[in-house]
Amino acid sequence: MLVVNPFGEYLVYVDESGDHNLTRIDPQFPVFVLLFATFSKNAYVNQVCPDLQRFKFEFWGHDEVVLHEHEIRKPFGDFLMLIQEPVRTRFLARLNQLMASLPTMLVAVVIDKNAFLNRYHKPVNPYEYALETGLERIYRHLDGIGQGSKTTPIIVERRGRKEDAELELAFRRVCDGHNALNRPFPLHLVMIPKSANSAGLQLTDLMARPVALKHLRPGQPNRAFDIINDKFRRSPAGKVEGWGIKVLP
Repeated sequence: MLVVNPFGEYLVYVDESGDHNLTRIDPQFPVFVLLFATFSKNAYVNQVCPDLQRFKFEFWGHDEVVLHEHEIRKPFGDFLMLIQEPVRTRFLARLNQLMASLPTMLVAVVIDKNAFLNRYHKPVNPYEYALETGLERIYRHLDGIGQGSKTTPIIVERRGRKEDAELELAFRRVCDGHNALNRPFPLHLVMIPKSANSAGLQLTDLMARPVALKHLRPGQPNRAFDIINDKFRRSPAGKVEGWGIKVLP
């Protein structure tokens, strides 16, 4: 009997910038971003992982270091070497090169928390709202490239027992058909520890904060955002607003 492979040809990694707390809003960072990065499995195996390994070999001599945007921005631990300006300059130049060549399609959901509170009397959980909005756009993209009936993993970091249970419930609700398209999505949730040396999650982590900063301070130079700007999902006419970047409300 012929066994049909139910798995699709793509992987989707999800990471966030900011928090989704609406009770205590940081006046310096009143935004929550959920970023979805889609990779073809072929490109992930043959380009993304090897390129990231080579990058790590160059600066650490091994590939066991886990990249975190926060630790690069404010060096500590494995990144203390970046307090040396020559090393930092070379590191960032190579990192920018790595990110520019990244073969990915991005969808970002940006929630302006103050505007969100002002718009809705009883606002829903920002994470769940962003998740539904992002998954809908990811599914539309996959369906448009012939992957709509295939099982695609959506890979996220674990955040704690309670948060993971809430995320799984929200994810299942969306994929069972409670979404703007009123149809089931063949997406599979995969939750892994923060300590996991996942190339996809590390790279997604590096791209989330630049999106938040672009929303908060659109006139400020933002090299990290400029590098990934052409990777966002776009309409046939080239429109990114609402397609690759959705700002809520």
